Amino acid sequence: MTRATAFAYTRDQFRQTVEDALAIARRVGASDAGAEVSEGVGLSVSARLGELENVERNRDKSLGVTVYLGQRRGNASTSDFSRAAIEQTVQAAYDIARFTAVDPAAGLPDEADVASAALAARDLDLFHPWAIDAEAAAALALRCEAAAMATDRRITNSEGAGVSAQQSHFFMGNTRGFRGGYASSRHSISVAPIASRSTERGEPDMQRDYWYSSMRDARDLAAPEAIGRYAAERALSRLASRKIATCEVPVLFESTLAAGLLGAFVQATSGGSLYRKSSFLEGSLGRQALAAHLDLREEPHLSKGKGSAVFDDEGVATRSRKVVEAGVVQGYFLSSYSARKLGMKTTGHAGGSHNLLLSSRLTEPGDNLDAMLRKLHRGLFVIELMGQGVNYVTGDYSRGAAGFWVEGGRIVHPVHEVTIAGNLREMLKDIAAVGADTYTYGSKTIGSMLIERMKVAGA
Repeated sequence: MTRATAFAYTRDQFRQTVEDALAIARRVGASDAGAEVSEGVGLSVSARLGELENVERNRDKSLGVTVYLGQRRGNASTSDFSRAAIEQTVQAAYDIARFTAVDPAAGLPDEADVASAALAARDLDLFHPWAIDAEAAAALALRCEAAAMATDRRITNSEGAGVSAQQSHFFMGNTRGFRGGYASSRHSISVAPIASRSTERGEPDMQRDYWYSSMRDARDLAAPEAIGRYAAERALSRLASRKIATCEVPVLFESTLAAGLLGAFVQATSGGSLYRKSSFLEGSLGRQALAAHLDLREEPHLSKGKGSAVFDDEGVATRSRKVVEAGVVQGYFLSSYSARKLGMKTTGHAGGSHNLLLSSRLTEPGDNLDAMLRKLHRGLFVIELMGQGVNYVTGDYSRGAAGFWVEGGRIVHPVHEVTIAGNLREMLKDIAAVGADTYTYGSKTIGSMLIERMKVAGA
């Protein structure tokens, strides 16, 4: 790490801690072992109604050790990096392994699967420490909220604005020869304004919405004024919301929510769900699971990507791949453990997916949100979901929702207090269109998504 940081430990110190832990594990009799050491540092500031509210600083560190006795596994951790503490932690992991049942799938990844030294050292430009102090962060939060409040006189309140600057680094290794680690950063600005008006009956009508910008490099963040104004416009657009009659209509998911549907697909095709037989997409490899015009790519090596990594949490090399092609599942998301449980090979997904990009072969460059509303024609445009009504075993889907009623391809009025329902198995195959209005939400990049038909329970 050549850039100035607030870290208390260097990469070399972390490497030595890992080497010490592995050497101790060998000495006490472990057949295999792995260790990971990490440190995180951050600043979070919040402001509300023009005044500073909270300033929080975080600093944490951890050493985790995993010990194998054949196919018995034990794990222990500590935040004390002293030699004595490392020895106690390794011994604790060893003792746990001694009394753990044999698991045929337990073990480190195969040597052929781990990232090479050259790949592990590859720089994906993930580390951009933000040299900002509490005073400057508070000023940004106040600017963001002030812009929201100044957008319209109907913005009468706020849940506050926040600025967060976070950076961390880690190093890991195992007795199969893997060594690797890197630093990363994540920064954000957010605000949640409240709009209000008086109804014809003199009753208050209040609506809240929010917006944010999150990037690895603070220079890539949206301007605080732009975030504030957009959040305010979203809240204002929801005033005078009403219920609608129960119906069965097409539903358009805003891009931020479409990422959640993609997340449901990832969970259903992840090893843990599959080997436990708790997935509605069990046995979907080589079969159609999405609409035939859809492709899903995974690109783990994107520069500055929020889901970028050259190796997974086990040290297994990550690779670009087609997860879905023409709607047909080409690969699952497997760790070494889940792969062994399924009689398959790891795909490098201990810890989750990496930079997923969903695209449709039907999408045109001009398919922005307005074009997607025209494709919806008559139905519900959803911008907020509530509740956790997703059954990953059966695929049944039922969520509280808010958004807008659309007629003739135009928004007619805002909608609240409705429930949308369907089954993910059918919903994923009934994706009629994906917009060009792509948005990156975490590690998922996707445009707004139109589902051909869903049940909407209203008044």
